[in-house]
Amino acid sequence: MTTMSTRAKIAVVAASAVLLGAVAAGYAATAAEPARTPPPATGERTVTLTPGPRLLAITDRYVSSVAVADPGGPRTVSGLECLRVYAAAGTGVCLRPETAWSYQVVVLDSALRQTRAVSVPGLPNRARVSASGRMVSWTTFVGGDSYTASGFSTRTGVLDTVTGTTVPSLEEFAITRDGRAYRNADVNYWGVTFTADDNRFYATLSTQGRRYLVRGDLAARTVETVKENVECPSLSPDGTRLAFKEAIDADPATGWRLSVLDLASMRVTATAETTSVDDQAAWLDGATLAYTLRGSDGRPDVWSVPADGSGTPRLLIPGAESPSPLT
Repeated sequence: MTTMSTRAKIAVVAASAVLLGAVAAGYAATAAEPARTPPPATGERTVTLTPGPRLLAITDRYVSSVAVADPGGPRTVSGLECLRVYAAAGTGVCLRPETAWSYQVVVLDSALRQTRAVSVPGLPNRARVSASGRMVSWTTFVGGDSYTASGFSTRTGVLDTVTGTTVPSLEEFAITRDGRAYRNADVNYWGVTFTADDNRFYATLSTQGRRYLVRGDLAARTVETVKENVECPSLSPDGTRLAFKEAIDADPATGWRLSVLDLASMRVTATAETTSVDDQAAWLDGATLAYTLRGSDGRPDVWSVPADGSGTPRLLIPGAESPSPLT
């Protein structure tokens, strides 16, 4: 860990991307890049989503995997182009280009074969799969919403891979905020994480300049606010904690602190990662988080840090992003 050099610069870059318009512009630049030739593969020849001691990630826009025991070592790179990827129980979700200016949510089987595809508006941002592999979710940035100062908002959808039921946008769900029914045209959602029952979930809701952790019920089509200033939640394997990014001084313009919320006590523990983390962290196991940081040149790296506030961050997968344990 360096102190006020490269990692400090990363924090400045991350904090400067707080507004949706600025963030979306960054994704536009990345997403608009022409398709690349996959990097040379090393190690094993095939990437699969079969549960095992490996980590999934994106390397230069292609799905790749590395051994948990040696994440900085030999890497297997597939020919599947994705801007975001996540997997669980042998099911994957890939946010990938459909045409030069449109994108798809693609559901993958354990051999990276497409089983279902949904065209989505906007620029890929977040992707998740429930622990059972049944439910997938995505978030995209969308332009043209008049109620936002930047003209950009988000769309977050959910797909049940068993029934085929698709929720194109969580904005259709009924909201209870602070115990009362709530409705506003400026509501946005992002960063879904599913509970073990494949029905309930947590996500971020934004409205009137405030951001809330919400608990949702897919069957009832409802959400309720739980706590303010909780963004991009990620549920721990035992279902008792949420990793999230917390706006410093409740102001995203100052950056985010990667933190953990205990759902029983509602106690927040800041991790040892002091660089601003603009990502939906992944739980590598019950004690460790993984997340993406970008250097001043835009290059992504995957880092890890203990979830209990101890230890120090360490570089996990150089030149990669969108980490996912293959559980």
